[in-house]
Amino acid sequence: MAPHHLHAGGELMTGMDAAATSPARAPSPSPTTGTTQGTVRRLIVYTLLFALVTIAAVGIAGLLARLLELGDRLAVGGVADLALSLAFALIGGPLAALLWWVVWRRLREPAEREALAWGLYLATMYTVALIVATSALLGTAMAGLDREWRPSGFATGLVWAAVWIWHRWMWRHPVKRPERLATVPAVAGSVYGLIIAVAGAVNALGSLFDTAIRGASAQALAGSPWWQGVVDGLVWAVVGAVIWWWHWYRDGAKRLTTGLAAVALIVVGVMGSGILMLGGVGTALDVGLRLAFDPADPAAQVLRPLGVALAAALVGAVVWVHHRGIAVERSDGTRRASALVMSAIGLAAAASGIGVVLNAVLAALVSPLAASGTRALLLGGISALAVGGPTWWLSWRPTRRVKPEEIAQTSRRVYLVAVFGVSAVVALIALLVVAYRLFEFGLDAGSGASLVDQVRAPLGVLVATALVFAYHFAVWRRDRAVIAAEGLGTERRIGRVILVAAGDAAPLEREIERVTGASVTVWQRAADEPAPAGVGSVTDAAAVVAALDGVTAKRVLVVTGPGDPAQVIALAD
Repeated sequence: MAPHHLHAGGELMTGMDAAATSPARAPSPSPTTGTTQGTVRRLIVYTLLFALVTIAAVGIAGLLARLLELGDRLAVGGVADLALSLAFALIGGPLAALLWWVVWRRLREPAEREALAWGLYLATMYTVALIVATSALLGTAMAGLDREWRPSGFATGLVWAAVWIWHRWMWRHPVKRPERLATVPAVAGSVYGLIIAVAGAVNALGSLFDTAIRGASAQALAGSPWWQGVVDGLVWAVVGAVIWWWHWYRDGAKRLTTGLAAVALIVVGVMGSGILMLGGVGTALDVGLRLAFDPADPAAQVLRPLGVALAAALVGAVVWVHHRGIAVERSDGTRRASALVMSAIGLAAAASGIGVVLNAVLAALVSPLAASGTRALLLGGISALAVGGPTWWLSWRPTRRVKPEEIAQTSRRVYLVAVFGVSAVVALIALLVVAYRLFEFGLDAGSGASLVDQVRAPLGVLVATALVFAYHFAVWRRDRAVIAAEGLGTERRIGRVILVAAGDAAPLEREIERVTGASVTVWQRAADEPAPAGVGSVTDAAAVVAALDGVTAKRVLVVTGPGDPAQVIALAD
């Protein structure tokens, strides 16, 4: 039987009303009360389970640390600590096991597996256990490199690693795994692994570059050999890279198209690495300018941040290129978001550079230009402006002709409003500071402080943010006029499309987003269902878009099936 095109309030509701009034089928009681009671019960149960598992892990780790202590010192750390560990382990442990057994038995019911609380608990405990275990074990390894034995850190890492393995087994269970938030552990694990891998790589390369630039004696004077920082950073980088690779490729975080995965890709992969890359480039440029034009400070002092800056620029560039390439291959919205966040980073750096340059110029009016502090301030502002300006220009491209369809996109309008809104707030605060300084100087003119010296820093911020506000507010006003003239504001009748598809749904997602202007969320069919023939092709996209013609709703469900026309269901608010 071919599926019908269903709309809220149409044939589906008519059939339901007929069934409800049929004498052969009595109306079922409302499930609202039972659903509410079930939600509250699950919230309490999983909160208690989280607390009990944490208490038991802390207690067992404390007892294990005492067993690992060398010698016969069972009471080391005090009787109170031993009593606390015993109470946590012997009371919290059995209670956690009993509650978990009850929860695990109930997970045979589909309603329990589909509950939000189950997915939220598993994702939270999975992430917490991974972070605690990794931090404790790596801290123990770092101490071991210094020939120091830390049984407490090793015991904590060992116990929490067992908790992580236990929850990973539940997350990957073929029957009782959660139906909701099922992809959160993969995303969280990949983000955490990427962060510690990048931090370790920057530390390792930074120490190596610093040794090559300033010599091994600089670190030897600090009390540690030159290779110590390299080895420490390398250990963190390798462990983080393994965690990231396992979740990114093995658990499929790279292929996820959920909202959380898109946010993690843009915020961490593109924006975070972009900030790291541009910050490293700006710092390296500042060091070069100070070596060339500010010889007042010793070269060793000026070169101190160069090694870490070069490492940050290199590692950030590698991570940025990888995630930027993935964002470009995703939907139009993800690609636009990646460009907009880079535009925002460049704009912030350029605005900071303008403010610092103005600050330095005003400082030169009341102090000699040859002063080292003023010159260093000026060179720092020039570095920020030289890095942020081109980044903003290449990402935003202010001279290009923007199509009306792009002007009407929500991401562009949100970006403009956010930029000129934040800049207006910062400008207002800077204006208040300038006014305060002026009034203070007028009321106490005999203090001896220069008026220019007092207002130059907030005045620089005020001028920079005022320029940012004026430009983006003008662009926003112009976009509004184009939208009104083209009638683009009235064409969008759908707020969000929930697309259920199998296989590669990216082309279909992009076409729906382009034509309707709505945000699209993709739900993948189960792996055991046959993939629809040709789903994601241009022909199917045209058919789905045609089916959406005339539909007006905040949320619309689109279900594609193998060989059948797409079902379009307008959902109630």
